[in-house]
Amino acid sequence: MDTIASLFSFITTPVSWVIVQFHSVYGALFGADTGWAWGLSIVSLVILIRICLIPLFVKQIKATRAMQTLQPEMKKIQERYKNDKQRQSEEMMKLYKETGTNPLSSCLPILAQSPFFFALYHVLNSIANNDTIGVINESLLQSAQKAHIVGAPLAAKFTDSSADVAALDASLTTVRVVTAVMIVLMSASQFYTQRQLMTKNVDTTVKTPFMQQQKMLMYIFPVMFAVFGINFPVGVLVYWLTTNVWTMGQQMYVIHNNPTPGSKAQAAYLERLFKHVTRHGKTRNRRERAIVKAIVAKGRDRNEYERKFITGLGKESLTAQGDGTVVKSEVSTVATAEDGTPTSGTPKRQQPKRQTKAQRQSGAAKTADDDEPKTEPTSLTKSEQPEDAKPAAAAQKAAPKPGAGGRSKAQSGQRKGQQRPKSPSKK
Repeated sequence: MDTIASLFSFITTPVSWVIVQFHSVYGALFGADTGWAWGLSIVSLVILIRICLIPLFVKQIKATRAMQTLQPEMKKIQERYKNDKQRQSEEMMKLYKETGTNPLSSCLPILAQSPFFFALYHVLNSIANNDTIGVINESLLQSAQKAHIVGAPLAAKFTDSSADVAALDASLTTVRVVTAVMIVLMSASQFYTQRQLMTKNVDTTVKTPFMQQQKMLMYIFPVMFAVFGINFPVGVLVYWLTTNVWTMGQQMYVIHNNPTPGSKAQAAYLERLFKHVTRHGKTRNRRERAIVKAIVAKGRDRNEYERKFITGLGKESLTAQGDGTVVKSEVSTVATAEDGTPTSGTPKRQQPKRQTKAQRQSGAAKTADDDEPKTEPTSLTKSEQPEDAKPAAAAQKAAPKPGAGGRSKAQSGQRKGQQRPKSPSKK
């Protein structure tokens, strides 16, 4: 640990200075030697660090959104190399490199906190060993050793012996109960943060290596906190529990107000947005206009929740504009395309379905039969015709065409029973 502490020694003095400044404020309110003064100093240090990391968190969100734009390409790669997992991973890595995205961007806030974490750990460990560090002098060191958080000394650990705990004026049972409860809360908050990210704020239509990594971290991180937490001083547990609670609240805010496209959180958000827009007839702030603008710009690439949102607006005679605003439609009925895009104007007249030649002939014959007056059938049918009428029919078929010097079609268009019989010479 001394080697690690030496690597982060450049930040040990600033961290100790920030803790001392907060302690001077809270010590005036609660007493310099109380656990409230030192505990709140650590919590304030966490809040200050996380506020400084907000720009990095925004960058993380943008990187995550950039990953969402690659979902169609990821789908194509998965379908093309579905039987070759190695080639599929290679193509995914190539896609990340070409677009400049990083699937591990969610780990950036944790990596950025690492220097502060090790510096604080080294400061509290020095207090436990009765060593001055940074701007913490002898008087502040004695004050920190007297501070107890719910009966547990600030520098006590779960693995300390009875003699070590007794030297800090505390009981071993109290220290282990307090540290065990804090470790459980720390692991549970970490697990819940990862779980809500996986179940609510991830587009499940595409399975990527990023999703598999997040699922692994959801189970690995809580176990790591539980294993390593028994070696953390109480002050470090306060720091890590506070930062986990901050991360959980920050994640809940993002999921509620700026969800990932295609996720369950987006479906819930668009449902709330639809109710507000239909009630007031407009979007209420810049964030909502930005979301509506992004949905309109997608066109046919919208997911099912976005198509449902646009279709619902069309049914309420509302139209989403390209700038993110929502206006009333000029017509009462708004036609909707297959991709969910509202089309203004009068609906087009449907053309009748084209019939085949056989359908037209059968329809014409049926109409003629309905219009023609009913007559009694003749006494001679085809089967009942006399034998001398059959040669006459054959003669009619063998007659020459009008253009070849024969009889015209009008002259030969007589009834079948009145046709002239063939001459004996043509039999």
